[in-house]
Amino acid sequence: MQSPALIAPAQLSLFDLDAEPVQVSGALSASAAPPAPMPAPSQPDDGAQVATKATEQPVPSTPDFRHPRAHHELRLGEHLVGYELRRAKRSSIGFTISDEGLRVSAPKWVPLRDIHSALQERHVWILRKLHEQRERAKRLQSNRIEWRDGTSIPYLGEPMVVVLDPRAAAETGSALLSSGQDPQQPGLVSGLTLHVGLAQHASPEQIRDTVQSWLQRQARTLFMARCQHFAAQLGVRMTKLSLSSAQTRWGSASADGSIRLNWRLIHFAQSTIDYVVVHELAHLREMNHSPRFWEVVRSVVPDYQNLRGSLHGETAPVLD
Repeated sequence: MQSPALIAPAQLSLFDLDAEPVQVSGALSASAAPPAPMPAPSQPDDGAQVATKATEQPVPSTPDFRHPRAHHELRLGEHLVGYELRRAKRSSIGFTISDEGLRVSAPKWVPLRDIHSALQERHVWILRKLHEQRERAKRLQSNRIEWRDGTSIPYLGEPMVVVLDPRAAAETGSALLSSGQDPQQPGLVSGLTLHVGLAQHASPEQIRDTVQSWLQRQARTLFMARCQHFAAQLGVRMTKLSLSSAQTRWGSASADGSIRLNWRLIHFAQSTIDYVVVHELAHLREMNHSPRFWEVVRSVVPDYQNLRGSLHGETAPVLD
């Protein structure tokens, strides 16, 4: 699922759009539908408000949803939703949907019946967002890494086994990547092993920090090379590359030529990384998501739609 961020045109970004709380505000009658989404994905690193247009597609069948601080309930469609209500100094009713559930912010003078009317008018959108947040939580849990000797994490789209090997510290100071050989087919790489220069009794935190630092170094080197390669093809000038550790944002571009990429992209195949790089560099020519922008992307990455789909609904492994 993808939702647009409400951001200034000086900076555009590409996101994993189901990975962050979403908010929408409206008039008290809630008669106006949220803005229609832009054709492409995320938000500022520290969180942004996103809105999406309600559709009348069938809502997935799921159990009832309940916010942990819920003190109000309302049946929306086929589901009983427990939500948190906050009274605030504002002129409209606002909805926030996070991994906790639905939170409603409303002026102190608005009666509960008006709040429920607003919720009913947008119940399709609310239920879909609640479902998406629940599915995201399941993916995060399944991607959670157990930091120990022998654990496996994705690196450039391939599984990489982490091995605690004190000898690696003497060679590189941290970690050393090696390729295994398939004994049945000499010369064929059968897997990747990251030899981490830590003792067998190293704590999970030590292992995590060492591996994460190594991945970030690899990410910076690879991303810089790919940015320089594609900037030349697109005829644009990148002034700065920085790494992000945002939980939802895969990349962003600023009008001054700055490119920001999520280092967790290093988990994906290089073709996917190249798509994100081209997407952001293309914004240096078209600071929008218009048809002209997508033609710029297509000129370098003809199969961008398939690669864009590889990020749809994806969540990078949890590293904390």
